Amino acid sequence: MQSAVAALLALLVDVAPRLARITGFIAVGVFAANVAVAFGLVRCVAGVAGRLTRPANLPDEVGTAILTTAASTTAGYATLAEYRESGLLDDRATLVAVTINTFFGFVQHVFTFYIPVLIPILGVTTGVAYVSARAGIALLITVTGVVAGGLFVSAENVDRSALADVDATGPDADERVARDRVRSAAGRSWRTLRRIVPRLAVVYTAVVWLVTTHDVAALTGVAEPVTGALGLPGAAVPVIAVYTLDTTAGAVTLAGTETGTFTVRTAVASLLIGGILSFAVSTFRRSIPFQYGIWGAAFGTKVIAVNTGLKLVFISAAVALLLASA
Repeated sequence: MQSAVAALLALLVDVAPRLARITGFIAVGVFAANVAVAFGLVRCVAGVAGRLTRPANLPDEVGTAILTTAASTTAGYATLAEYRESGLLDDRATLVAVTINTFFGFVQHVFTFYIPVLIPILGVTTGVAYVSARAGIALLITVTGVVAGGLFVSAENVDRSALADVDATGPDADERVARDRVRSAAGRSWRTLRRIVPRLAVVYTAVVWLVTTHDVAALTGVAEPVTGALGLPGAAVPVIAVYTLDTTAGAVTLAGTETGTFTVRTAVASLLIGGILSFAVSTFRRSIPFQYGIWGAAFGTKVIAVNTGLKLVFISAAVALLLASA
């Protein structure tokens, strides 16, 4: 009993400095990101959204919904739903607009999750490479939407006379003074940290315990034929498995592996594969309730199919490209 307690204390002493360092980076990053969002950084990034609607044969007003998505995914989708319900966009034009939305929905997560949370966990080199890969995939999906609109959307899919019945003013300007914006950013940051840090502490401690008390190579050796064929280390198996269930925990699992186990290429490929598998979980956990709530079951299913299908295609292509570049 005493030896077990001593081992636990030794583990906590080993984990605490590293966990404190990661938590510090996350706290600073999350606060800085929320301040940037409060002062309109996302709006500036999304300012180019309206320029994508004309090549896609969509009204300029659809750019408003895209801008709104960069600030709030729910508000952006709700705006598009209003356009569809009013008759401004038919189903085909709406699906094109949803596809174009992809990159700008991703932008929001870059500032609120990927930069302040994921990069500190993965390290700058691997973190930036992974976020860049995800950004590139999202951008390609958006470009696919623009091309699809140019080819398959025409005046028959858009009823501009319905604009008279649609509120296309976009998100309201933020009239709060600087102090209130910073205070709001601090509150949002605290809520984020309160949600992430306890889970991070548990997962990180568990990973360090597993690595220090077990032969990880032996535990993952059963999957070696599969991972070896893909050019991935055996340690990719637990990373992919955990990432499938929880993005942050998966990143922590990868960060906890022995130095040199992963190259940047194999680390990014492993996380992307975890992302592919996680769609099954996220679809039932988040996509179905959200999309059905916005669109209803029939059209919501179409939106989920298009979103998931395009992500699977482009992420799979990115993984294949990474593995082929060995």
